Amino acid sequence: MGNRFGRPLYSIRECYWIIYNGFRSFGRLKKIKDSQNMSHQFMERIMSAVTEVNGCELCLYAHTKKALESGMSAEEIQKMLAGVIDDVPNKEVYGIIFGQHYADTRAKPSLKAWNQINDGYGQELALGVLAVTRVIMLGNALGIPWGSLRKRVKGKADSRSSLGYELAILLSAVIMIPVGGIHAFVARLIGIPEMNIRE
Repeated sequence: MGNRFGRPLYSIRECYWIIYNGFRSFGRLKKIKDSQNMSHQFMERIMSAVTEVNGCELCLYAHTKKALESGMSAEEIQKMLAGVIDDVPNKEVYGIIFGQHYADTRAKPSLKAWNQINDGYGQELALGVLAVTRVIMLGNALGIPWGSLRKRVKGKADSRSSLGYELAILLSAVIMIPVGGIHAFVARLIGIPEMNIRE
């Protein structure tokens, strides 16, 4: 099964690690929002870019609405959803490209890409970009099968998916969400870094 870009949908194993990483980043996302070091528009640009790579219709709808509410123009949103970032402020380009890279590499970014945003933004804002990316990835990983199942019930099956895939991911999520949350909590307690790339 592939999405509109020919990439296979996320496996149960990949979904587990996406959920774990999302939970690792929830606290960081709250911190970056509270500090106002990252604008809502920047966050929405990252989320739109990641969602465009993953092809999650539910998240596209929700984040298009949030992007409009944050003050982005309809034209800019259309460009973002088409993968065009020529209207993006220069200081946000690396963060958006990192988000796309993170999604495109199936949550396994290169050390070079991570070092680029870390050097360009500093650790605090780089971890904020990572948090936004990981949280929308969690939404995408679960939103794709949920949206596909909803379409199937309405008689408009998603050609990328199957009933077995949708049920397997959604039923597994009942276990993966609490286990991933506990795993992330323990990892934070014992000091495992938020970003741990092995190359």
